[in-house]
Amino acid sequence: MSDVVLTNARVFTGVDGEVIDGGAVWVSGRYVRAAGPAEVAAGVPAEVRRVDLGGRFVMPGMTESHAHLSYANNGPSEIDKASAEEAMLAAVDNARMVLGAGFTAAISFGSVHRVDVTLRDAINRGAIPGPRLAAAGRDLGGTGSNIDSYDDRAGAQPERLGLIADGPWAVRQAVRRIRKARADVVKIYLDGENLNDKARAEELTYSDDEVNACVDEAHRRGLRVVCHARGADAVKQAVRAGIDIIGHANYLDDEAVELLRRDRHRVFVGPGIAWEIQFLANCESLGIPRAVARARGYEREVEETVKAVRRLREIGVRVLVGGDYGLNITPHGTNAKDLQYFVELFGMSPTEALLCATRDGGAAFDPNGMVGTLEEGKFADLVVVDGDPSRDVTVLQDHARIHTVMKDGIVYRGLPRSNPYGSDL
Repeated sequence: MSDVVLTNARVFTGVDGEVIDGGAVWVSGRYVRAAGPAEVAAGVPAEVRRVDLGGRFVMPGMTESHAHLSYANNGPSEIDKASAEEAMLAAVDNARMVLGAGFTAAISFGSVHRVDVTLRDAINRGAIPGPRLAAAGRDLGGTGSNIDSYDDRAGAQPERLGLIADGPWAVRQAVRRIRKARADVVKIYLDGENLNDKARAEELTYSDDEVNACVDEAHRRGLRVVCHARGADAVKQAVRAGIDIIGHANYLDDEAVELLRRDRHRVFVGPGIAWEIQFLANCESLGIPRAVARARGYEREVEETVKAVRRLREIGVRVLVGGDYGLNITPHGTNAKDLQYFVELFGMSPTEALLCATRDGGAAFDPNGMVGTLEEGKFADLVVVDGDPSRDVTVLQDHARIHTVMKDGIVYRGLPRSNPYGSDL
């Protein structure tokens, strides 16, 4: 991979909210050599190729922080119905779509059939296009938890999405199995879901001892831990145990907010609001009357999430983009819709939403700081956009306006089309 300098661009480095007019980005192989005002290109050797972007917007690649690349855009009750072969084929396509939408990194929040690890390895060796992937194992939950869809009369559990373990030692064994499968991430369910009669949204489904065992075992073995935690009690359990990324955090009380404030330099929160918004918008087509969705508390859940995110912003907790994409109501490739929710529901400016998707998502993906911003020495992961998402984030939802995606210094064009692979600038 040779050097290239992108010139005549509006450059958003992701370090802060500044947009630099007439800026430049110097890419050397896999890495960013420099990014900023036009002057950064002044010292570039004359033989280095220059590409005039005609005033297009250049930004860091985004991070999808709640990825389900093995989900096949099925209905919410059909997530784990696909065979391993079907899930793998879907995952290959989903990875292409997500990268093409401008997301150069993804943190998995659970995988059916252990598909993620195989997918990650194929992406890393360049066999298929896709985002950098922190691969999860199967979801970890207790008996009767939100992830327990097994019939107790049917005998042994088939290996689908849920990995059921009860008691601290069984949880440790489950984490060891996830590590043995070479995953990067353990996803654990701490409470339930309002649609679930056996485990509602604010009902704890694991004890403190079980959660502590999960985190201790995972961290000792170099795995990150992410969790499903809707209620305040689950959020408090997660923070105290040292979980790395908290998914949802819809209902917060003062104690939960204080614990998050204390650990704000360590922990990340991804509200995952797309699920609730799209469920309410499409519940009738799923066979659930709007009155039932309201009675189950989903309108309240949206209201509480808006309040929660505003409180998180006040105390400096980093809030991540990622909203349970991979269902028929939240299909892969529509991930940038989250930025619109961040602006319209949570009151962020467009640049604040961009920072959540780039800088903060990158920090959650890679604690070593190699992704999320355009700075010297970082990986060359960037997106060239026809339009200005610093003024209107909705332009990122239009795949035709994603001019170029670069990951690891490799250029991709037109990935959302069928069978498009690498191309040139």
